[in-house]
Amino acid sequence: MRTKSPSMMRLMIAVYVPTFLLSFGQGIIIPTLPLYAQSFGVNFGLASLVVAADGLGTLLADVPVGMLLAHMGRKPLMVTGTLAVAVCNLALVLAHFYPELMAYRLIGGVGGAMWGISRLAYVTEVVPLSERGKVLSTFGGIMRIGLFAGPAVGGYIGATYGLSAPFLVYSALAFLAVLASVVFVEEVNTAVHRSGRMRWRVVGNLVRSHYRDLLSAGAAQIGAQAIRAGRQIIIPLYGASVLGLDVASVGTIISIAAALDMSLFIPAGLIMDRFGRKWASVPCFVILGIGMAMVPLASGFRGLLAATLVMALGNGLGSGTMMTLGADLAPKEATGEFLGLWRLIGDAGNSGGPLAVGSVADLFGLGIAALVLAAVGLAAALTLAIFVRETLAAPEPVEGQAAGG
Repeated sequence: MRTKSPSMMRLMIAVYVPTFLLSFGQGIIIPTLPLYAQSFGVNFGLASLVVAADGLGTLLADVPVGMLLAHMGRKPLMVTGTLAVAVCNLALVLAHFYPELMAYRLIGGVGGAMWGISRLAYVTEVVPLSERGKVLSTFGGIMRIGLFAGPAVGGYIGATYGLSAPFLVYSALAFLAVLASVVFVEEVNTAVHRSGRMRWRVVGNLVRSHYRDLLSAGAAQIGAQAIRAGRQIIIPLYGASVLGLDVASVGTIISIAAALDMSLFIPAGLIMDRFGRKWASVPCFVILGIGMAMVPLASGFRGLLAATLVMALGNGLGSGTMMTLGADLAPKEATGEFLGLWRLIGDAGNSGGPLAVGSVADLFGLGIAALVLAAVGLAAALTLAIFVRETLAAPEPVEGQAAGG
């Protein structure tokens, strides 16, 4: 039987506050991480690997962590993952050799996977279907606010106290997140499997029994995350390389668009919970595709700003949509395994977007790369509209009653 939904205040302290602390910490290290890596005497390529190592660790850990959830439970995994992030950022300050940076970033990425999957599983368990869109769109908004505010603070800290100082701040924020999780998160699933064997058979059975959802919704998520990640590289590269804008102008465009993006998470959640998940997700990626298609038409600052604002409108309307869809589709008997697969699919799209942009741009130019991403976004919207079921209308697995709409 489903545990009673926690109060909004407890949910805020248990999950929203750690979400902000960790995303703010991620934002803080963005300006200085590449420079800190270069201070170890490595080239641009190796410095970029340090930046990417966190995401690689998360990608590799998604499915194993999903299975580990059944062994450890939500709260222990949440605390362990957050603690790993805190310790690894502290270790970065104490590192003496480049391989240490790679190791700590990879382990931190594994910790991020632990935190992300256990947090989503916790919300899936305690929040009713009819309120899940609102809760998860707020997650999306909080993460964007933290990532938006963090770089300016991190740049100031790095310039004033040294390149390693932002990692100390991130570590301290992560330790605060650990404390909040320890004190305020309640373990909601007592059916923990204590067997030492990982549940690979469950993953195999899950793929066979839910292959339609994984194929249709998974394909949509790959395209959705690809255009979301791809726009982060298209906008600065097109502005600087094609339009000749300076860094300050490109930064202004991105900041204005981010402000619009962050302001829409509340409407996104209300739309998902009142009208259905598709009413937010399909328009999101249609509008993202239209905005991306506007990029090659831009002839200056205003044109690129207009295209970026259209993309921000679409992305803001889609705040939390992919998390909500994954939570809705996750079967109660294998929530961790399903969410691990769901995260793996999303992370693949998130990693593939920038790689696709770079490959297509090298061959055909940035304008064509933008059009390809626009087509990917529209394909994601079409897949969601036609092949993915509306999960708000699905019955909620509560004993003796159906979910409200």
